[in-house]
Amino acid sequence: MKILSKMTLIAAGIVAGLGLVSCDQKKTLRVYNWTYYTPKTVIAAFEQEFDCKVKLTEYESNETMFNKLINGGAKSFDIVVPSQDYVSILLKKNMLQPIVQEKFTNRNKINPDVLAKITYDPEMKYAVPYYFGAAGIAVNKTKAPADYERTWNIFADKRFEGHASMLDDYREVIGDALSYKGYSVCTVNDNELNEAISLIKNDWLPNIIKFDADGEGKDFASGNLWLCQGYAELFFGEVPEEKWDETIDFFIPENGGPSYLDSMCILKDSPNAELATDFINFIHRPENYAQFLDFFHFPCYVNLEAEKHMTSTPMYPASAMENCELKHDLGADLGKYYQQWEKLRIQ
Repeated sequence: MKILSKMTLIAAGIVAGLGLVSCDQKKTLRVYNWTYYTPKTVIAAFEQEFDCKVKLTEYESNETMFNKLINGGAKSFDIVVPSQDYVSILLKKNMLQPIVQEKFTNRNKINPDVLAKITYDPEMKYAVPYYFGAAGIAVNKTKAPADYERTWNIFADKRFEGHASMLDDYREVIGDALSYKGYSVCTVNDNELNEAISLIKNDWLPNIIKFDADGEGKDFASGNLWLCQGYAELFFGEVPEEKWDETIDFFIPENGGPSYLDSMCILKDSPNAELATDFINFIHRPENYAQFLDFFHFPCYVNLEAEKHMTSTPMYPASAMENCELKHDLGADLGKYYQQWEKLRIQ
């Protein structure tokens, strides 16, 4: 190893220090988003255009995100991407600041049908839609019978016994049963909830081998599971693309079901509201938003102009989500769902 003289080391230190000062002068935008939910190519392009750095931190659930924010983490981030019920919670707790509207020039790119579903912030003062999605049903066509029912009640089909799974998510599973019965996925009516629980307990549960939030995609791809309720990317991500057509039938029942809307929000303590709005606006340039959709093979629903820039084939058509209903924050009434779910889980 070459030994440097003392003067050389001092000079090198000065240069390094100048370099650090130069880097520190760049603004840093701190983004807190779901795991694998932010295209790196878009981040790199934003950093170059706005001469800044983006520090991305990821989370795997709304609960994880919220717990971090309320336990001192809110000052650590500028942008967060909660789902609709947690947007409502953050608004009620006064944890968000308004979008800088004059910088949000791409607001006309947001699908009016999406805005019509938003009751907590329909004018996008605090939350700009990022992605609207829904869980559906995946059938392994190499294992399943040919004449299965294309509704949520497919889980009552005895031919799938021991080879079916549903998400470990009580709003989703109970919401599916409520949708099948023709009720709102946000109902707090005890009679309607009891009907849904009875359907799950007596007709669906005997065929379900497990409630799973993580591994069902791999079990589906291996052929252990023939019928799953879940998010399309779980299954398409595990099955090789050349086998998608022969293996996967993914659909959302015509009468709809529970859906989610993740939105970009600026935290109240963020000192970078203008840069944060620039980032939100940048994401919704159609050519940038298309990169996000292409990465996941997501359907184009939130930003309709992005579709002409897409190069991928979506896993399912956007029209399949038209009858889906957002799971809104139910406040204290959410306990009704949780109590019913706990009873189901100990069967």
